Amino acid sequence: MRALLFSKIMNKTDLNIGRIIMTAVVMLWGYAFLEAQEHVVNHAFGAGEYLSYELKYKTTFGELNAGKAQVEIKLLQSENDSNGENPSLYHVVADGKTNKFFDFFFKVRNHFESFMDVSTLLPERFVDHTQEGNYVCNNEITFDRENRKAVSNGKEIPIPLDIHDLLSSVYFLRTLNLNDFGSDSTYYFSFYLDDSVYSSRVIFLGRETLETRWGPVPCLKIKPLMATGEVFARNYPVIMWVSDDKNHLPIKAESEIIVGSVVMELVDYRNLKNPFIQSLTANDRNSVNTPVR
Repeated sequence: MRALLFSKIMNKTDLNIGRIIMTAVVMLWGYAFLEAQEHVVNHAFGAGEYLSYELKYKTTFGELNAGKAQVEIKLLQSENDSNGENPSLYHVVADGKTNKFFDFFFKVRNHFESFMDVSTLLPERFVDHTQEGNYVCNNEITFDRENRKAVSNGKEIPIPLDIHDLLSSVYFLRTLNLNDFGSDSTYYFSFYLDDSVYSSRVIFLGRETLETRWGPVPCLKIKPLMATGEVFARNYPVIMWVSDDKNHLPIKAESEIIVGSVVMELVDYRNLKNPFIQSLTANDRNSVNTPVR
C-alpha cells in the first residue's frame, strides 16, 4: 500500500497521493460506520498476512516506478488485558517509501502501526512516523472510547464511538459483505485522520475483471468522493479495484493528478486466510463484468 502510505490528504500543493489513496481504501466500505460495532465476524484475514505494493507514476511519455510499500499483521497480547476479557490485539505494521530517483524530488519514509482489538477490530492505539519532503511527524494517538475522545500530542478530539484509524479501517472494512451494493449506491461515513474526524461518501461502479500478474481477477470497482484541492483533477479522482472474494484485497488504485496519474498495484501476498481468485473461464468473465448503469 505505498500509495496507501504517502502524504497529507487535504488541500496541499505537493503530490499527496499516498493518503489520498489510503483514504480511498477507507471509503470502500465506509457506510458500515453508521452501525454499532460490538463484534466483527472476520473471514477476510488473520495474523501473518503480508501484502506488498508498487507505486507507479504515469504520464503521456510513459510509466515510472515511484516506490513501494508493505503491510503485515501480527498478533499481540493486549496492553489493557487486566481481567482477561481482551486477550489479544492485531498489530498492523505498514511501511512505505519512495525510490532513490523520486527521493531527489520528494522523499517519503512512512511508518504506521495500528493496535486493534481482535474481536471488534477497533484500534486502541495508532502510531504515525512520517517523513514527506520537509514535513516530519511523529505522533501517537490513543483512542479513549469510554469517554469518546482521541488523545494526540496533548490534544483531546471528540470522536464517534466506532471510529477507526488509517490502518484499522482497511482491515475492518475487508470483513464486510459487499453483496448489498446496488445500482447508483451512495454511502456516507466518517473516519479519523490527522487529528480530525472526516466525513465523505463512496459510489459503487460495479464488478469488473482486472488483468493482474496472476491472471484475471474479479474485482469490485469503486469511486470514492475526495475533497478538492490543487492536486486533484476532479471531484472523484480515485478509482479502486478490490478482489471480489472473501479476502477483499485492495488490488489496484489509480488517482489522476494535475499532470498524469499515480497507480498502486498489488505485487505480492502471503498467508491469506482464503484462496485468492486468480483466473476465470470465459463465461465467468462475462458474468463478472457488470458495471452499474
